[in-house]
Amino acid sequence: MIVPSMVRREPFVGTGYLPQSEEDLYKTQDGNYLAGTAEVASMGYYMEEVVEKKDLPIKFFSYSPCFRREAGSHGKDTKGIFRIHEFQKYEQVILCEASHKESVKLHEEITANAENLLQELKLPYRVVINCGGDLGLGQVKKYDIEAWMPSENTYRETHSSSYFHDFQARRLNIRYREEDGTLRYTHSLNNTALALPRILCQIVENNQCADGSITIPEALRGAMGKDVIAKDR
Repeated sequence: MIVPSMVRREPFVGTGYLPQSEEDLYKTQDGNYLAGTAEVASMGYYMEEVVEKKDLPIKFFSYSPCFRREAGSHGKDTKGIFRIHEFQKYEQVILCEASHKESVKLHEEITANAENLLQELKLPYRVVINCGGDLGLGQVKKYDIEAWMPSENTYRETHSSSYFHDFQARRLNIRYREEDGTLRYTHSLNNTALALPRILCQIVENNQCADGSITIPEALRGAMGKDVIAKDR
């Protein structure tokens, strides 16, 4: 899906971004907000609806321009393209039945999708399990996937993979009907698919040669039409 980046307040409250993260959002004079992730509009798509159990899990691959004020970053990463106010992002979002076992299975699946992407790009990375104090509102479990940044001699986050049980679905009133007619709230999950231009930092730094040229990862050579980006002399 290509989802709107300007979204009403209700999906932000439903997904847990409001009211506590309001300072990090851009707000229009009409009271709408610019989303920092396609997750918000994707979850809002089934707001106040009852979905068919046979259709679960519902898997979104959503794209939108994203906007973040980065109000809480306190000047961090103000130079370069790693942290910017407007960027492009693809997001994985899933609605599934109200089963912890199903949530865990799908959480590992969307995390593996992100890992496979980094493996195709041959980027060194690690997967970090967040402690309870680092979980966002409503998150039951979260992995951060971080790729190596040679210039900083550390790993930096490229993906964040979370599941929420029915926290978001209750706030958005997204339900499904069991075979006996009982209405239950869905579970929800999300994970970055690809955030641009952030990941370009790791691609460039891990493939730059001593002469300044950049070896293009094999997975991207067909799209680029070349193997190397030569240094501009």
